[in-house]
Amino acid sequence: MSIKFFDMFSGIGGFRSGLEAIDGFECVGYCEIDKYAKKAYEAIYDTEGELYFEDARTIDPKDLPDIDLIVGGFPCQSFSICGKRGGFEDARGTLFFEIARIAEVKRPKYLLLENVPGLLNHDSGRTFATILSTMDELGYDVTWQVLNSKDYGVPQARRRVYIVGYNREKCTGKVLSFTQASGDAPLQLKGGCQGKRLYSSDGVGVTLTSGTGGFGGKTGIYLIEDFGLRIKVKTKKGFQIAQPGDTIDTAYATINSRRGRVGYEIAHTLTTSATQAYYFVDLNTDPQLTEIARCITARYNAGIGRRKAERSGIFLEEIDENAPFAVLIVDKNGEYHIGRIRRLTPRECWRLQGFTDEQFDKALAAGISDNQLYKMAGNAVSVPVITAIGRVIKEVEERNS
Repeated sequence: MSIKFFDMFSGIGGFRSGLEAIDGFECVGYCEIDKYAKKAYEAIYDTEGELYFEDARTIDPKDLPDIDLIVGGFPCQSFSICGKRGGFEDARGTLFFEIARIAEVKRPKYLLLENVPGLLNHDSGRTFATILSTMDELGYDVTWQVLNSKDYGVPQARRRVYIVGYNREKCTGKVLSFTQASGDAPLQLKGGCQGKRLYSSDGVGVTLTSGTGGFGGKTGIYLIEDFGLRIKVKTKKGFQIAQPGDTIDTAYATINSRRGRVGYEIAHTLTTSATQAYYFVDLNTDPQLTEIARCITARYNAGIGRRKAERSGIFLEEIDENAPFAVLIVDKNGEYHIGRIRRLTPRECWRLQGFTDEQFDKALAAGISDNQLYKMAGNAVSVPVITAIGRVIKEVEERNS
């Protein structure tokens, strides 16, 4: 049995990687307009003999072979709460209809789509109602569910809506009903009653085997008070508090605090010392320590987040004594944590999406810049989630066969 699929808006192939992790899926072609994503895609996968299309709007369905499945995360900026939410009035929002146009001709058994949860309530629900009615008119029974990547083996809080369409003339579908979360237990660093416990994402950037759990009450997330005024520079005399407006080094970025600007390191070297403690930390002026990363965005490399909890960095506790400076943060329980803050590296962002180091290295060897590698990770779909849904589609295929 082989389920042949066409990879639309392919990016770096999150759908492809997720499906190819399961026996029985075969990619016959892909479509991607971004030249850098296309370059990375072709470096990662063996695309010899496959069809390629640059622009979905110019695809003639008759040029495609028979296919069983169309996959695609049609551009989400038109529906994201972080954007202007232009919906179908935005040219990017109309690209869903390119999927529908091809499906109308090729009549695949399955459709697998992904978008931001904002799609569900955009324009008071009318946008999503249009998508459902379009798929219904094409003969597809539709099921959908909002899933969080953190429940599928990666330490990233990334909520997305996944939509599966079943061609009612060719197969009987199955309702999506994922309820399980990751079985990995979080590593508790500091005990105490509920709301005071502190957990670590130990090994992030190395193995990404972080435990999961909810925010707040379940895990004990700590507010960092007066972040800007608690940055200390290590000197011969000891730790000296940096004053508002101080710059630690011209190579360091700055963060706006409530009372001024102070610097912090954005080094890209990940220490693998066995004594190192890792935490995710928000890169904004009102940060929290978290046990999983915030949702990776295409704008990750744009600097300091302007919105609360917009993006995550790494807080490294127990820094080397020869380090040039340290950051002292105080959680809401008055406990001190000394370390340094840095951004996630491009490799870590790819890992947070479930891609392998081998895949990242192939893209890197193709000459892709860090800016593009960050963007690709933010635009990608989480690989393990696609694998889970792919198993549902495979089960349906086997049952109907």
